[in-house]
Amino acid sequence: MSVTIDLGQAIHALADALDLVGVDKVLHGKRVAAMAWQCGRALGMSEPETEDLFHAGLLHDSGVSSTHIHHCLIDQLDWEGAEFHCFKGGELLGQFAPLSHLAPIVRYHHTHWEMLHALDVAEPVVRSANLIYLVDRVDALITPHYERDLLLARHAVRDTVWRLSSSFFAPELVALFLDLSDSEAFWLSLEARHLSRLIYERERAYRLTPISFPELRQLALIFAQVVDAKSPYTMEHSLGTARLARFLAERIGLPVEVCEKIEVAGLLHDLGKLQVPDEILEKPGPLSREERSLIERHSFETYQILRGIAGLEDIALWAAYHHERPDGGGYPFRCSGTELTLEMRIIAVSDVFQALAQRRPYRRSLPPAQILEMLRAFVAQNRLDEEIVELIGQNLDTSWRLATSQETEPGTARH
Repeated sequence: MSVTIDLGQAIHALADALDLVGVDKVLHGKRVAAMAWQCGRALGMSEPETEDLFHAGLLHDSGVSSTHIHHCLIDQLDWEGAEFHCFKGGELLGQFAPLSHLAPIVRYHHTHWEMLHALDVAEPVVRSANLIYLVDRVDALITPHYERDLLLARHAVRDTVWRLSSSFFAPELVALFLDLSDSEAFWLSLEARHLSRLIYERERAYRLTPISFPELRQLALIFAQVVDAKSPYTMEHSLGTARLARFLAERIGLPVEVCEKIEVAGLLHDLGKLQVPDEILEKPGPLSREERSLIERHSFETYQILRGIAGLEDIALWAAYHHERPDGGGYPFRCSGTELTLEMRIIAVSDVFQALAQRRPYRRSLPPAQILEMLRAFVAQNRLDEEIVELIGQNLDTSWRLATSQETEPGTARH
């Protein structure tokens, strides 16, 4: 099976997901992309080169899943361990052929110039990586001042960049940035209402790019790995849900194409959970009403991210409806009965099974027989689909293996 999607839309969807990690400090990746793009044009780069620079800016923090790490990256100019997310981000992008050429830029985007230019790295990568680093640190420094005293604060930021010339940043890039950022317009264009115009215009400039279904699955795996890396208690959740959902779809007899799309929806279903603060996912006790309300946003955020990719409309719905219930008591759309398709019901059951099979901060992993008993109780309450739960009962051991990968130290997202 092949699909045709706009690769630019997929990149923007991933960037939207990464934005969620900031919780209330969003748009970091988009501002970095916008500044890098402007600098690239001022350097005289070609259109393909500036497009790559823009994409690298959008995705430079693809190795960041934790809200704690994101706060460090925004609140501190430099800190020990900052390069770990660069390794991870480069590794993730390297797994997806259409974006693998951006992996070295992401890999080195926190390497100081005094070290970077001495490494055996191609010059274009060195320049692009250091430029991303420069504007990334600019955004970290100026973030507290957006929508407040931006124009006043810019002078201190420019002074800091100048002082870090030849140590953190290449002197010629510093000179270019200082020249470009001398105008008020450079800074005002980074405010949310103006930035959205640039992002919209750039997104419209992309071309439709056909990719094979294995490539789509690989892209979904990147999304899933970003989500599952958020906490020790989210490891393998998306992967386990996707494996189980595909197995159940196959056992029911759905067409191969549908089974493959259900697997992708399973990989993507928890994208919105990137917005949930780490301390909530790892809380060892009951959640407060406020904390529960934050959790209940995540499937809506998943829908908002995926609905922007033309060609994935059904996958977006299947993924986003995984907390809806036949009795209408689910969230966030409050759908019920026949509004919930078989594909949605499969992912919902798979999500619950995997969550119960994995360790949580407040309980151990539950054994298969106990999980089946709980699923049947949910059926009696009209919260899950009976046919799918009974199918799990007929294939309990296999379902367990697929959901858990037989890990010795399993973890899960808070369901």
